[in-house]
Amino acid sequence: MTDPWVALEPGADPAEHARRLRRAHETFTDAGRVTRPVRSVVADSWRRSARAGVGPEGIANVELTDGDLGAHRATHPLARVMPLFRELMGTFALDGEHLVAVCDAHGRLLWVEGHPTTRREAGRMNFVPGARWAESAMGTNAPGTAVAVDRPVQVFAAEHFTRQVQPWTCAAAPVHDPRTGRVLGAVDITGGDELAHPHSLAFVQAVARAAESQLALLAPRPSAADADVLELSALGRDEVRLRGGGRGIRLGRRHSEIVVLLACHPEGMTGDELLCALYEDESVPPVTLRAELARLRGVLGPGLLASRPYRLTVPVESDIAVVERRLAAGAVTAAASAYTGPLLPASQAPAVVRLRRRLADGLRAALIDREDPDLLAEWAYAAWGEDDLEVWRALASLRPTTAVKARLAVLEAELAPPVEPQAQPGAPVVRAAPPFTRARLRPPGPARGPVQRPGPPPPRRAP
Repeated sequence: MTDPWVALEPGADPAEHARRLRRAHETFTDAGRVTRPVRSVVADSWRRSARAGVGPEGIANVELTDGDLGAHRATHPLARVMPLFRELMGTFALDGEHLVAVCDAHGRLLWVEGHPTTRREAGRMNFVPGARWAESAMGTNAPGTAVAVDRPVQVFAAEHFTRQVQPWTCAAAPVHDPRTGRVLGAVDITGGDELAHPHSLAFVQAVARAAESQLALLAPRPSAADADVLELSALGRDEVRLRGGGRGIRLGRRHSEIVVLLACHPEGMTGDELLCALYEDESVPPVTLRAELARLRGVLGPGLLASRPYRLTVPVESDIAVVERRLAAGAVTAAASAYTGPLLPASQAPAVVRLRRRLADGLRAALIDREDPDLLAEWAYAAWGEDDLEVWRALASLRPTTAVKARLAVLEAELAPPVEPQAQPGAPVVRAAPPFTRARLRPPGPARGPVQRPGPPPPRRAP
């Protein structure tokens, strides 16, 4: 295959290729081995699907219905380019008896439109608005895999991980926010074998690029009010990114910690409080903090950082606050979608460490209480959840697949206490030291309560 993202080379026999793929799929589901003619992109997706506990006989879960679906559509950024999708793809879908589908960044289908007969047939496998088609939920499929790998992808016949989907062929491309580069979702074309052509992949990719251009044109110009609000991104990154006043700033690590703490304390912090919040070593002199604040003031620009107490002079909208608000409102799925990773994961500043743990623990507790296996799987298979014993236990109770149980057994073995030798009567008992494992380095289990911001530390000398 000259292009690994294209499902079928020109001139290939679709029926014969589909038969070979079915045999390869059976080999993988029976023995876990990938054989020819499976493409590398599909093989990787099959392995991810198996690790996520997806079964080949599964069916999509409809997560959003009625008012919830309507509200999610209305506020989603891709709603603004749905007229463009219909204009570019509507006639093609109707004439070819295909479907046009648009999903969000979590693989939930927002719109499914096209030929009525094809829509009825697709409805039998829950390829309908509101259904979750993320790769972690339904295995290899074009919209879910396109979002997972952030690439345009074509999936043909038995390349689909779930057998019920294998009569179909689809091509999808991710759509990005033109301002931030964040994946907003994907646009997909679904139908029969005739879509297994390089042109359909190129077509859907061109439509996605056109949508991004349209979103850039529709983006409002920064107003005076916008200039007075800072957007702070700190989750899943070691260095804070700030946007405001028509410019973007990436801060260094110490400045990132200071800005996060000030954003979480809009009332301001004294120099004493900042010293305790930033430095574990009590011997750090106040002049060190004053020098950092002077440099930060120069980076932020005039008027944004005030003193006595130290505070940001403009409102801040942070991804931290978004997760907190959604958790407080009970919107667990929305909170999980906004959580892109631990807060400043490399930071050792005491107050940042406390805030990072409380935010993560609050979300973990909510996910476990929700008992949604798809949400738990997304956390467990993320980089920050691979050693999270409590989440893996919750996932195993809801989705006890071989892969999940195997991973749980490994984690529990790491945490199991060592077997102590039987002591002879009258002999002193000598206990073996616990093994040094990665599991011992993890923080204690989550506190089941509302997310709290760190309180002020004990008083200390003011700089």
